[in-house]
Amino acid sequence: MKRWTVLAALLVAGGLVQAAEATAAKKDLVKKVLQLQQPGIEGLGNAVAGQTSQQILQAASRQAGRVPADQREQVGKAIQEDVRKFYDDVAPALRATAVKQAPGTLGAALEDKLSEDELKALIAWLESPVSRKYQQLSSEAQPALTQKIISESRSTVEPKLKALDQSISKKLGLPPAEDAAKKK
Repeated sequence: MKRWTVLAALLVAGGLVQAAEATAAKKDLVKKVLQLQQPGIEGLGNAVAGQTSQQILQAASRQAGRVPADQREQVGKAIQEDVRKFYDDVAPALRATAVKQAPGTLGAALEDKLSEDELKALIAWLESPVSRKYQQLSSEAQPALTQKIISESRSTVEPKLKALDQSISKKLGLPPAEDAAKKK
């Protein structure tokens, strides 16, 4: 009986060692995927910095009517320069944060949802020439897609944007944009 207990304990221990090795191998595969995806992860940091910068510029442009007409161009250029400096300052920090947070978020999801075989297949795809070509093509075609989205949805989005702007202006006690334009 004692032999069976010892044998069972050895089998369980051996299984735990195999599981630990499998987990370590899976972690290494996830780490490899994250390394291959680092440019995209850093791109998320840049996107957050860019989105924030755009929101600042949009808010500033809505207030441009308060600046005397003869000073608007100069003030606009100064604001654009300040926003560019802001972007240049925060983008590296946001990229670093994205890379730092990726293992605990994206990495954890990959480890949880994909098997070792699936991770190996993903790595093979990410390292393939077809994948690299697709990523390059996609990044080159994205501006054209963005322009098409903007041009096709402009007539739908602009009235809603104007209504939102008017609502916000009213809540802030500011004159609507049309009233500000008429006063000039």
